Amino acid sequence: MTTDEHAERFTVLRPLLFTIVYEILGSATESDDVLQDSYLRWAEVDLATVRDTKSYLARLVTRQALNALRASKRRREEYIGSWLPEPLLLSEDDASADVVLAESVSMAMLVLLETLTPDERAVFVLREVFEFDYDEIAAAVDRSVVTVRQMAHRARGHVQARRRRFDPVDAGTCTRITEQFMSAAATGDMGELLSLLAPDVTWTTDSGGKVTATRQPVVGAEKVAAHVMELFRPGRLPEVRIEIVNCNNAPAMAAYSGDHLESVFLADVVDGKITHLYAIRNPDKLLALTVPRQISR
Repeated sequence: MTTDEHAERFTVLRPLLFTIVYEILGSATESDDVLQDSYLRWAEVDLATVRDTKSYLARLVTRQALNALRASKRRREEYIGSWLPEPLLLSEDDASADVVLAESVSMAMLVLLETLTPDERAVFVLREVFEFDYDEIAAAVDRSVVTVRQMAHRARGHVQARRRRFDPVDAGTCTRITEQFMSAAATGDMGELLSLLAPDVTWTTDSGGKVTATRQPVVGAEKVAAHVMELFRPGRLPEVRIEIVNCNNAPAMAAYSGDHLESVFLADVVDGKITHLYAIRNPDKLLALTVPRQISR
């Protein structure tokens, strides 16, 4: 039976544990399931045997997250259309003060992490984001320290090679560009849209085959602008209102029909231009947007 001390220790560390699992899985819904299962296991642990609660619980949730990630691999391979991480609604933007944490939960980074193997992803997250020691990580992924060091080096190189190098965009600039994009889309201002888009901008939609959406990414400023104009043309989306919300520590556009959330749009901004637009329309992935989350490291 669980004790107050079990609950207290777990609750204090829950934002950190949730962040670890979310960055490994890319799904808030699955992360909640992992944490629930992990807590049930934690409740059976003799606390007298636990030297370091943070390390112990990080190891526990990482193992459960890896099990969940491997189990979902086939589902993701059979997924209809593009697969994007589940957007994360944050209760506050304090993460913006922590550059590493802010980047680690960005949609761009989560998409990049999808290109790693499950073990590489866990090792990268635990080492590069949360700065756990190699021996702690080795225990979490059930590998030798030597192997973990090699995996960390390989994953770090993989991420650095694909990560765009740029100065972080301040929240004010990102919000301004997002609002300009929203206004241009709503008013059908093609010129303004093109001025906001990078030449090689990419639009990716995740619908899971459950709603109407393009299944292949749209690439190029003119093609993306035309796609946006068609998507937001008058009469196509009747009585839709768009609100700016904080998703993945960046301003995002949430499209509502009445009280029903239809879509969430997130943008990568580099050097004052939108380089990637992510549209999440799969209704299953929008369910978690009703619950603001806290993250930490």
